[in-house]
Amino acid sequence: MSISIREVANIEGLRELAELFAVVWGRPGEPPVNSDILKALAHSGNYVSGAYVDGRLVGGLVGWFGGVPPHELHMHSHILGVLGGSDAHGVGFGLKQHQRLWCLARDVKVMEWTTDPLVRRNVYFNLTKLGAHAPEYLVNVYGLMSDGINAGEESDRLLIRWKLDSETVEAAAGGQTPQPDIEKLLGEGAARVLSIGDSGEPKVTAASARVLLCQVPDDIVALRRSDPALARSWRTALRKTFTEALADGYDVTGATRSGWYVLEATN
Repeated sequence: MSISIREVANIEGLRELAELFAVVWGRPGEPPVNSDILKALAHSGNYVSGAYVDGRLVGGLVGWFGGVPPHELHMHSHILGVLGGSDAHGVGFGLKQHQRLWCLARDVKVMEWTTDPLVRRNVYFNLTKLGAHAPEYLVNVYGLMSDGINAGEESDRLLIRWKLDSETVEAAAGGQTPQPDIEKLLGEGAARVLSIGDSGEPKVTAASARVLLCQVPDDIVALRRSDPALARSWRTALRKTFTEALADGYDVTGATRSGWYVLEATN
């Protein structure tokens, strides 16, 4: 498999990219970002790229510069989409590393974006594979969603911050970021404060410890289709757990592929 990642600026390529995003988000013909907006972003010096496998577009990534003085200039990474299928394996990671190097070449050293905290594969990708961290939990930040994946759902998000030149991120770029060892943390006194109950329900447990562990369901997108009420109960439980923990001085420091968050006390 040959993967090529490059910036996209011509209108034909941008139309193809917009339609890819529409398919990924379950709304063919109704892209979440239109090609005219993509053209304006590319023309004004922002980041618009596509990933190609043997010449076929399989993924894309779009971001723009943010930061109002006196705050630091950063890249807001708005949308990353990759078509499903084995031939697209590793494309998302490749796109993010391409975007990272593009930013560093322009002396931009921080990137931010948001992610649904209930989608465990994305959280693992952001916090472990990329080495980013999550300083804030944002409640219903975009309002009710209407796309094919999230329709009718409130849009709670984790703010992801990526320090592009940090040692952790450099190590992650080389694949050197092992996921947290949950059994070891439990043996050292970590407390489960949110886990999956016997019937798939969120099980909230009051506990106090230096390290807190929170688990999320295997596939929240499928759960929204099969049992919307249960999916909403997970949103409520995670929202309460995270907002209280962050207010008490905990930081989200890692996540596992199996759906466990690690939160550590900062004092």
